[in-house]
Amino acid sequence: MKKEIFQEIEIPEGVEVEVKKGLVTIKGPEGELKRNFNLYKISLEKKDGKLIIGNKKSTKNEKRRTNTTSAHIRNMIKGVQEKFEYKLKVCFNHFPSTVDIKGRKVTIKNFLGEKVPREFEFLSGVEVKHDGGIISVCSCDLELAGQTAATFESATRISKRDRRVFQDGIFITNKPGREM
Repeated sequence: MKKEIFQEIEIPEGVEVEVKKGLVTIKGPEGELKRNFNLYKISLEKKDGKLIIGNKKSTKNEKRRTNTTSAHIRNMIKGVQEKFEYKLKVCFNHFPSTVDIKGRKVTIKNFLGEKVPREFEFLSGVEVKHDGGIISVCSCDLELAGQTAATFESATRISKRDRRVFQDGIFITNKPGREM
């Protein structure tokens, strides 16, 4: 059954929003984000300080696309107002491991007593700070910050050992909006 489904998103003060076809550009005090949305059978327009997303004859697919698009735009607006921050903790039980961050390159030394350091590069557009055993990952884009935090966790993943005994690694302790 087709229904009329529209969602309104208020644009707060200090935030500028531009809509050109599927490209949405949001500028705020913390930065600028751009994203190209697939707006197949959905309208996206800016009226009177609000973004209106929806369709007059929506099926399940248009409803899903409307809800997903509005959630992404809300996250973008939150991100340009206040950056998203993940906090991670470096834990070691057996071997004291160290984390070095130079530019966008991260080096994890002496993890589980390994002679060869583990290295990776994090995504651009993300700020990473290391203070003692706490790593903080900040970005305007929620997806970039989350992916970088997940990369830290997966770089120190332990396989073929008992996780109850080998509890070494880098683990997410705080996510935006909730504490783990």
